[in-house]
Amino acid sequence: MSPENKVYFNVDALRELVGKTVFARGEAYFREDRVELLAIKPERVLARVKGTESYRVELTGQGRAFGGDCTCVAFDDRGSCKHMVAVALAANAGGGEAGQDGTGTFARIRAHLQAKSIDALVDMIMEIAEFDSDLLHRLDMAALATDGDSKTIEKHLRRAIDSATQIDDYVGYREAAGWAADVHRVLNVVAELPGKGHGELALQLAEHTFDRIQDAMENIDDSDGHCSTLLDRTRDIHLAAARAVRPDPVLLARDLFKREMEGEYDTFYNAAGTYADILGDEGLAEYRRLALAAWEKLPPLRGGGGTRSRTAYTADYSQLRRILDTVGADERNIEARIALRTKDLSSPWNYLELAGFCRKNDREEQALRWAEEGLWIFEDERPDAQLVFIAVELLTKIGRATDAAQHLWRAFRKVPNFEIYLKLRELEGEAVCDSAVQTIESQLAGGKDAGLYAPYDLLMRILMHEERFDAAWAVSSRRGVSTGMRQTLADASAATHPEQAVRVYAEKIEQLVNLSGNHNYEEAARLIDRIGGLRSAGEHADYVESLKTRHGRRRNFMKLLG
Repeated sequence: MSPENKVYFNVDALRELVGKTVFARGEAYFREDRVELLAIKPERVLARVKGTESYRVELTGQGRAFGGDCTCVAFDDRGSCKHMVAVALAANAGGGEAGQDGTGTFARIRAHLQAKSIDALVDMIMEIAEFDSDLLHRLDMAALATDGDSKTIEKHLRRAIDSATQIDDYVGYREAAGWAADVHRVLNVVAELPGKGHGELALQLAEHTFDRIQDAMENIDDSDGHCSTLLDRTRDIHLAAARAVRPDPVLLARDLFKREMEGEYDTFYNAAGTYADILGDEGLAEYRRLALAAWEKLPPLRGGGGTRSRTAYTADYSQLRRILDTVGADERNIEARIALRTKDLSSPWNYLELAGFCRKNDREEQALRWAEEGLWIFEDERPDAQLVFIAVELLTKIGRATDAAQHLWRAFRKVPNFEIYLKLRELEGEAVCDSAVQTIESQLAGGKDAGLYAPYDLLMRILMHEERFDAAWAVSSRRGVSTGMRQTLADASAATHPEQAVRVYAEKIEQLVNLSGNHNYEEAARLIDRIGGLRSAGEHADYVESLKTRHGRRRNFMKLLG
């Protein structure tokens, strides 16, 4: 296909993406000749669109698969805009002028510049830099990184870092990307320093930048994660610089350990592993020493009648245990790794994790002991179902089914739960249904607040599981049963209880039609078809006619009814 008739973007897909209104506005911009195509290359179109302001638009991809970017506010809000539409239409119509090989504005400029001498190009750039402070600053930084001495580079770059990360007022969502772009520009220069013989300086400046970004983050709306990206990039620059200069491994270990433990973000998560080749044996030994010293200062935490306040220690316990488990322990020494996990047993989750670790490492006897201890320690609290299930599985495996059932019943009586019921059913068979139903009914009769676990829905689920549909329909009339559960019952028992199912479907159909909207109409039509299979043709015809009489003004719904 020649450039003149090449179609870059699928118009129907674009209209579907932006909507008819936005597409029409973009089409008008295209007809009004507001688009200046700067360059078209395979899978990339760059253009300028004249609107309230002049907008830079970039489209990527081809056909139905495309993306892009625009400097307008609408794109920030929705991820698409009329300017993108205008550029896509212009690219489709003007491919011959802009060309696959990049002819057009950019190509003309490139050809013009290539004909100039180096001195002439330097003069042009310097003239532009006089009136563009951002360009002047970038050129100055690049020149310093190449030709300056360490002290001069450090002075200017520290000033540039401080200026770029400075926040005089709160940086809102719309300004965050621009703020981050300024920081990225400075980081571009810092990243080049190791390759130009300034690795030590790059290491120091990366640390300074990291601290500045962290301080600034509390005053930035970082919904799009610009700051997280900056922190990760700064860490990568720091890592590359450390590899280049090989700093003292002990001092590096101390700095990394502090950043991992005290940082508010996870940028230096598993720092010992990330920097292992730089730390070497000496640095890793220091990392272990620091972690062990901090670990020994932490008191054991226990639940029940023991120490329960974890506020001051939560992060330290989990972080230090992770570090010692990966850096400070022999992976083959399972007992030592179990011991690490016994220091903080202040919640059922800690016992669950400990029991799971023991079971994973073929210590099933220990896993059962810790699981049962956790259930006993926290017997007055809401049971952790997963901890119960571990204990039940291990007890059943060694033939203690009675003890397993006792754990399940104790948990079920505290907080009735369908998953626990299913485990009981596996152990005790169908007879468990009557006891479970009686347990729930007794709690409700005693006035126990069961709102958190939807007691009537739970009753219906249990009865439906056992195909006791008469009893389930009796429960369904009680106040508090959800509409969704009634419909689930109707679906499950339509063959045996068609009249009840029809009433539920008819009620749902009225709700859907009154909500309006094609999606709701289509769902209502499916339910109407289902009703048609549950009663005689004459009854169903009368029902459909009644729907037409009541909802005749809803034209889209009438079309579905035929």
